[in-house]
Amino acid sequence: MAAHFKFSALKQGRPYEYVARFALGGFATVVAGLVADLAGSEAGGLMLAFPAIFCASATLIEKHERERKQQKGLRGEQRGKGAAALDAAGAGWGSIGMAGFALVIWWQAPRLNPALCLAAASLVWFAVAVGMWRLRRTLPGTGAATR
Repeated sequence: MAAHFKFSALKQGRPYEYVARFALGGFATVVAGLVADLAGSEAGGLMLAFPAIFCASATLIEKHERERKQQKGLRGEQRGKGAAALDAAGAGWGSIGMAGFALVIWWQAPRLNPALCLAAASLVWFAVAVGMWRLRRTLPGTGAATR
């Protein structure tokens, strides 16, 4: 499966769904700020690695897939759950890339220019994320190796 943008997916969402995602993302950011105030910036930074909109996205993906199947007269519960599970797996693999980003920031922020440190961390994130994606494709039992 090749990664690609699907702009038509933007039309599937309703305005309240985007508001819910935005609100949950903002809530997660506020919680990370509170944790940083209470336990220090390192702990708060770890909280920012939480995929803030994941909860809302997973439920919306399940709902959209289920509705799509129901419009065709089929039961869509399994398909919806499967789509949400794939999204969860992707978030889990993607969090490894975010951990790489966080490690570079933690290790190099005191030494480097902030812009250079952010650029280096972004490159590490991208390299780790692509590496994890390629690794996942080769692992047996993930369903990706047989495609």
